Amino acid sequence: MKSWHLIIDVARCHDCNDCFLADKDEFVDNDFPPYSAAQPWHGHRWMNIKRKERGQYPLVETAYLPTPCMHCDAAPCLTDDGAVYKRPDGLVIIDPIKAKGRKEIVASCPYSVIYWNEEKELAQKCTGCAHLLDDGWTETRCSQVCPTEAIRFVMAEEDDFERQVEEEGLQRYRDSLGTKPRVWYRNLHRWDKAFVGCSVVFGDTDECAEGATVSVSRDGAATLQGITDVFGEVKVDHVAPGHEYVVRVEADGYKPVEMTVRVDESVNAGTVVLEKA
Repeated sequence: MKSWHLIIDVARCHDCNDCFLADKDEFVDNDFPPYSAAQPWHGHRWMNIKRKERGQYPLVETAYLPTPCMHCDAAPCLTDDGAVYKRPDGLVIIDPIKAKGRKEIVASCPYSVIYWNEEKELAQKCTGCAHLLDDGWTETRCSQVCPTEAIRFVMAEEDDFERQVEEEGLQRYRDSLGTKPRVWYRNLHRWDKAFVGCSVVFGDTDECAEGATVSVSRDGAATLQGITDVFGEVKVDHVAPGHEYVVRVEADGYKPVEMTVRVDESVNAGTVVLEKA
């Protein structure tokens, strides 16, 4: 049967919060038995958007990571008594009756996307808009309102979706947890990887060095490369943080420059001056 998947493109998210507001519009003060009790006005972010600054001035950018419930196939929050259960279409639902008083459900989620409703004594989270899908909707509220199509809802057979994962290069967030999320990401490197940036100048002309090659390498890892733009700037992305790298800058007719850079997060390695060979 077809099952529920959500695809989120980190590069397309601009932090407009339309998805967050649509979620609030749908669930605050609205009960949808047996799917969910009303979301409170404050404290819950069933669609949460994490924010991150990459690099340092002037080579800096921001990345945003929408994080709803992952609706994991191996969800740690599932219970034997049906307080938290998985539907045949893949959605994970917290039963608003059976889960009452079960605060431990909140702590069971490694993604921290389950919230405690103090007034109702109930753990709550994104339902994947199960009530709307069962009513014939073909979109979730978050995918429906996203103006950049950063969030896409897909109902597909597992074999078909596996091909889509391969074709689009989709990844799971924190896949090492082994929870098998049904929320997949494109361009996840903007969140969990780093870039090494620099500005390159030709020493003899004091002009921006357009077209210089910048390589980032370390033992046991593939060499990553980038080409400087018209401003002599480059950001070599997809760098795994937590290591030291050798950064090599070279251009035809100029002496190459090498430096060692520690990368714990995206870093601006500064200005590199190339002298004539």
